[in-house]
Amino acid sequence: MTVARTMMAGGGQALDGGGWRYEAAGGVGLFRAPALEAAGAVAVVSSRCGGVSAPPFDSLNLGLSVGDDEVAVAENRARLGEALGVPWPRLATVRQVHGTEVHPVAGAGPQGMDADALIGRGPGTAMAILVADCAPVFLLDPRTGAVGLAHAGWRGTAGGIAARTVAAMGEAYGCRPGDLLAAVGPAIGPCCYEVDEPVLARLRASAPWWAEVVRPGRPGHAHLDVPGANLRVLRDAGLDPARVAVAPMCTACDRDRLFSHRASGGRTGRMAAVLALPG
Repeated sequence: MTVARTMMAGGGQALDGGGWRYEAAGGVGLFRAPALEAAGAVAVVSSRCGGVSAPPFDSLNLGLSVGDDEVAVAENRARLGEALGVPWPRLATVRQVHGTEVHPVAGAGPQGMDADALIGRGPGTAMAILVADCAPVFLLDPRTGAVGLAHAGWRGTAGGIAARTVAAMGEAYGCRPGDLLAAVGPAIGPCCYEVDEPVLARLRASAPWWAEVVRPGRPGHAHLDVPGANLRVLRDAGLDPARVAVAPMCTACDRDRLFSHRASGGRTGRMAAVLALPG
């Protein structure tokens, strides 16, 4: 995929596109969602750059379940926390299972349950999910101070995980979809993500617009646009598409900066999508 590139002060490189920006902070490469950050949040997807893990997890792997050295992962998490000003132990996390459960944050750290989205409100709220091809979906309500973060692979996307997160924010905090700012972070693009007919059948059954987010592939297969599908899910949930920043970079194409489970044959690291409110 083509991404516009501009030079940063000090010789770094910024990737600008889809309302996202790449920068190096404290030696760690970060993809930022400026619209959400301008509204007062930390809204970031880490890159694979700036850590200590050895190949094939080089170098900023943040996942403990992929076979990497735990000491290296702990150091990587500490580096990310320092770069963001949000220590890793403050981040609420869940056991991601490619489902559609939405969990209200209760305190810091691991929440001890199976879920694929988190919601919370107020200063000090901080949450993270791990990704390596699936789309992270960020939600922020400037009016109520509520936030949501969802993990959307094809199963979660077909199940409407982003829309379920919007609905949960409405029920818990009185959020109105039209007030929300959203961002869909780096994910595998339709250039590289081919799915088979059983997957396509499940997608077709979930929404009338699925033909708009697939491209022809090999016989019995098609290329799926997961970020584009989540934009449509959010639109159907009542969000203004003009207030949704969709990252254009593909995890499988940009392997210098991003981990891709599919492109690596399943043995690679994980990035973190972090959404936090100062306080």
